[in-house]
Amino acid sequence: MPEPHRSPSRRRYVWLLLALALLIAVWGVASRLVARSALEREARQAAVPTVTVTKPQRNPGADALVLPGTVQAYYEAPIYARTDGYLKRWYTDIGTPVRKGQLLAEIDTPELDQQLRQAQADLGSAEANYQLARTTNERWQGLRATDSVSQQDADQRAGDAAAKAAARQAAAANVGRLRQLESFKRVVAPFDGVVTQRNTDVGALITAAQTSGGALFRVADTQRLRIYVSVPQPYAADIREGMSAGLVFADRPDQRFDAAVARTAHALDPTTRTLQVELQIDNARGELLPGSYAQVHFELHRDAPGLRIPVNTLLFRAEGLQVATLDASQRVHLKSIVQGRDFGREVEVMSGLSPADTLVLNPPDSITEGEPVRVAPIPVAPNTAGGTTP
Repeated sequence: MPEPHRSPSRRRYVWLLLALALLIAVWGVASRLVARSALEREARQAAVPTVTVTKPQRNPGADALVLPGTVQAYYEAPIYARTDGYLKRWYTDIGTPVRKGQLLAEIDTPELDQQLRQAQADLGSAEANYQLARTTNERWQGLRATDSVSQQDADQRAGDAAAKAAARQAAAANVGRLRQLESFKRVVAPFDGVVTQRNTDVGALITAAQTSGGALFRVADTQRLRIYVSVPQPYAADIREGMSAGLVFADRPDQRFDAAVARTAHALDPTTRTLQVELQIDNARGELLPGSYAQVHFELHRDAPGLRIPVNTLLFRAEGLQVATLDASQRVHLKSIVQGRDFGREVEVMSGLSPADTLVLNPPDSITEGEPVRVAPIPVAPNTAGGTTP
């Protein structure tokens, strides 16, 4: 009889076990859902890149522009021969100061001398023929006045005299040409200067041709020098005639020479997009050498100076040079910029940015427009004085 009393207790025990099992199952499903949600949230947060930022810095109002320059003599000319022959002697060597018209060398021209003598003989023959034709023409014109000869014969004598006169003029012109060539036996300096090259010697064959390396001498006027500089397009408008510039030479690094802008090309080279500028400097003391390399320092004063940004903010895209900036909601906006000078760790930005923009440092190549990012906090280092230093 005790078995009917045990049956309800067993049922309660079974129901308790079932409830416990259901509770465990519900708790397991719920914990998995919570863990999955947390994992998804962490994954979304991990997908947002963390970046460091910086601000553009303004250029100073007076900016120094340093460009390479080429130094040339004010006048410089290679001296070529104008007649054929052999070098008889030379009188000036490299480094010799010369005056305009001073004899540099003499050329022996035996063939030209023979041609001149032949031309003079031809001129004498033409002169004799002309005098005979002229006298004959005068006589026939007198006979024609008395109708002693026909008009046709008189015209023939007049035409012959005119032809002989033209032949005499041609012979005289040929003599003048050969005398002019013979005067080129004397090689003279075209202006005051100094001989910088001598490329010939006694007995050398001389040909009247302007070929590469065929110059006998090179003369340069070094009393005043020209310095040529190619100024990039962003700074072309700041270069004006009369403005001063400083010159620094590799052989005189501790000295600075003052030069002035003499003229500009007033046009940009379509290949390099640069403006050719000529500066001039007095060199009466001969301190500076033509052909030198010089660093030209311009002091540019701008009403609206440009900005400088680190080079690790630049993005090289198909659209051109860009930077990644952040808005107030920490979303990326790509901006195209116009680059100025390159200072190594920094570059100058001529347009496309404002001082209030926030730039992303080391932006990844995959960064896109509108992408959200997280700004990393600035690390704070302990200060030995007891405070903290960012």
